[in-house]
Amino acid sequence: MSLEAYVSSFFFSYLMVFARLGSALMFMPGFGEVQIPVRARLSFALVLCAALLPVTPVQAAMPADPVAVGLMLGAEVTIGLWLGLTARILLSALQFAGYQVGQVSGLANAFGPSFGSFEGATMVATLMLISAVAMIFVTDTHHIILRALLSSYVIFPPGEVMLADLTDQLLRAAGQSLYIGTAIAAPFFVMGVVLNLGMGLANRMMPQLPVFFVAASLLIGAGLLILAVSMPAILDFFIEKFSEWLVGFRF
Repeated sequence: MSLEAYVSSFFFSYLMVFARLGSALMFMPGFGEVQIPVRARLSFALVLCAALLPVTPVQAAMPADPVAVGLMLGAEVTIGLWLGLTARILLSALQFAGYQVGQVSGLANAFGPSFGSFEGATMVATLMLISAVAMIFVTDTHHIILRALLSSYVIFPPGEVMLADLTDQLLRAAGQSLYIGTAIAAPFFVMGVVLNLGMGLANRMMPQLPVFFVAASLLIGAGLLILAVSMPAILDFFIEKFSEWLVGFRF
């Protein structure tokens, strides 16, 4: 093999790895946060792909047909985007739960900062999102993420893409994300029903009672108390479900 062919094959292999891993890291929780500068994320992706290139089963020979090259790179980008977007959908469960908690407990604020979340996010949603990203690194879940990126070559061989299966798993992940968010917010739903029902009965017994001012204080206090008690369990539950998906890429 000539030097020119060897260099071309090497750069093609690196480009194939970067197409998948770089696309996945663009949306992957912990690595693809918008608060991290773009240059830092790009530099990390380039170095990571160079480090993982020797252990990836990517062929070294570059096809002679430019169409085949484009199709292979397109397949790798599609798989990478699927990995990153599905992980981001799972993370959005905490955004949904935090929004529901803020609405129920009276902690919602239309002018709250949207730290990596949707516009108009509550402070509770921002707190849960930041805590989940921090827990990914504290619990070494980022190591599981990197191992999962390598395992994706076993489930999805290089250059091959199964759109029907990817779409089905994406919908399953969206359903699982809704389940996680609802399960996290369930105690706060119960708290809201009980307190509002109690204040409604109190208003019927004492019409002169300023229900709004009393109920607002009780909701905020009870919401903060339940949040402080349940936050460790919430983060542990999310990390468990997130790691479960990373192991097999399916629910």
